[in-house]
Amino acid sequence: MMRDSLAALLGLAAYAIYSTHDVIVKDLGATFSPIQIVFFSALLGFPIITVYLIGDPAPKRLRPAHPWWIALRSVSGTISAVCAFYAFAVLPLPEAYSFIFATPLLITLLAVPLLGERIRLRRGIAVLVGLVGVLIVLRPGASPISGGHLAALGAAFSAALNAVIVRKISNDEPVVVMVLYPMLTNLIVTAFALPFVYIDVELLHLALFGLTSMLVLCGMTLIVSAYSRGSALVVAPMQYSQMIWGTLFGVVLFGEWPAWQTYLGVAVIVASGVYILKREATHDVSRTTPVLATKSRMGHAFALRASLMRRLRQGDIPARQKRDSELDEPHD
Repeated sequence: MMRDSLAALLGLAAYAIYSTHDVIVKDLGATFSPIQIVFFSALLGFPIITVYLIGDPAPKRLRPAHPWWIALRSVSGTISAVCAFYAFAVLPLPEAYSFIFATPLLITLLAVPLLGERIRLRRGIAVLVGLVGVLIVLRPGASPISGGHLAALGAAFSAALNAVIVRKISNDEPVVVMVLYPMLTNLIVTAFALPFVYIDVELLHLALFGLTSMLVLCGMTLIVSAYSRGSALVVAPMQYSQMIWGTLFGVVLFGEWPAWQTYLGVAVIVASGVYILKREATHDVSRTTPVLATKSRMGHAFALRASLMRRLRQGDIPARQKRDSELDEPHD
């Protein structure tokens, strides 16, 4: 019980840090294109990630076992970051979060074709109810659907695709492959687009770009600590605390008051997400547990996820390679 309580507190702290990251991105978004924000956040975060990878005691193998899946993960990660940063900039934070909270619903759907997951009646109903919550937030016909809404949906879909790909191939790929290529893709793609949107950067802005990278790293560190101390069923719902932070930051710093329909829709989405988590954790209904296995929040410029960061700490060996090496060992 004490371990779960500590894990929950660590999870709350991690998502408070993520929300602080989002506030800085929103502030920067008033001046800079999301492409420029992603570029500088990835550029300044790259040395940090490199230090982690160099410290990995496992043998370094840079050739992917699944190059096409790695390519798709890399592209989806870049799309997710750019779309999320744009949504943070132009939407009230609670409204942007409402779409990010729909990611578990999309993970459940994508797990069917990509992981061979079977969705039974109860989880299927939960997904449909959650998607109704998304429609409540969007209010099609009652209010115009903006580019920010489309970007937030794009961020959620790309994040879900990314999470399912990680679940599919992480047993075969070392962390260096799972992290290095997506980070390079972030840098290369945004670098090519940067000349079309570039605005001169002052020292304060550069410091804020660097701070976003540090906040993501701190958030991931706390998430790893939380999952190492408590169950996923305890830690995962802590992500929904971002709604509180998003509301507070939005009102105090930006004067944003989301419509009541946003909170109603979020309540429906959160209830559906928590139910899916509970079904995966406590019932023998999921072979791959794709939502429980997603231990990170996307919507930042880092390709390093909490699950991969944990593997680095433990001395990364892909699970399948580890099983094969154990089979090759002589036994008495």
